[in-house]
Amino acid sequence: MNLVLLLLVPTVFYLASADPTVKMATNSLDASVENSAFQTLVLRRPHTGALYKALLPANLSGMEVSVIRLRSKTLWKKGTNFSGFTIPPRTSPVPHVKRLAIVYQNLGNWSSQYYSGPEYSLLTPVVGFKVYDASNVHSNSIIKLGLNTSGNPISIQFNALLNSSGKPSTGKCAAFYANGTVLLSAMGSAYTCYAQDQGRFSIIIPIPPETRKGKRGKCWVIGLVLGFVGMALMCYVGFMFLRMSRSKKVQVMERKADDGELFKTIWVGGSKMPSATVTRTQPVLENGGLT
Repeated sequence: MNLVLLLLVPTVFYLASADPTVKMATNSLDASVENSAFQTLVLRRPHTGALYKALLPANLSGMEVSVIRLRSKTLWKKGTNFSGFTIPPRTSPVPHVKRLAIVYQNLGNWSSQYYSGPEYSLLTPVVGFKVYDASNVHSNSIIKLGLNTSGNPISIQFNALLNSSGKPSTGKCAAFYANGTVLLSAMGSAYTCYAQDQGRFSIIIPIPPETRKGKRGKCWVIGLVLGFVGMALMCYVGFMFLRMSRSKKVQVMERKADDGELFKTIWVGGSKMPSATVTRTQPVLENGGLT
């Protein structure tokens, strides 16, 4: 237990800045997951202590959500051990309710869409659990509860979720908070992470600052190249537009000329030019007579 507390308290490596966009996205996800879980409880009429797979809408395809309904006194006496999460005995909901629902989540291939950043890469899918009041599953309001674990840690097992192409030994435990922050801690034995409260978790690999700078440099180079190509295309399009405009003006002038006095044309070199009939002006004497 001392080792677990040592892993929990002083091993904070990185705290990300809050992102309003991430917060809005995760809030929307929470609402969809909550509704799906409670609809499952209503439709299944579940037995207390049985885990049920939630019926998810099509837009959440690829995620896995399950829900269990428990008595608070059972949680206090025995704790729980479902979906890789072990909640220790002597845990109670806050505020106290007679029955509670625990909703387990595995975001699967949606993990990187909701939880990604330039400072780290995900080694496992993001998993989590949240606790709700289940005294009346037919209620129109879903009430979220807190947990009091009496100081004992909640453990999360990632053995079955590890990416075989990754390097688990270099990973860190990540806890994702509702305000968009990410808290890192050391990973325990057998790829186990520890937490004091509900939330979403994953094992990640932090990206070194020098690698991040290199990636930013590449992005700048790519951006400059794309900008140059874009400007060249705009100049080319502008030149072609000007050329077409001048050509159209010449065509208009030629049509106007054709609508006026008709002239014969002759070829001078490689150019076609108008030619008028030669007419000699008759001389007129001062007395008005002709010569």
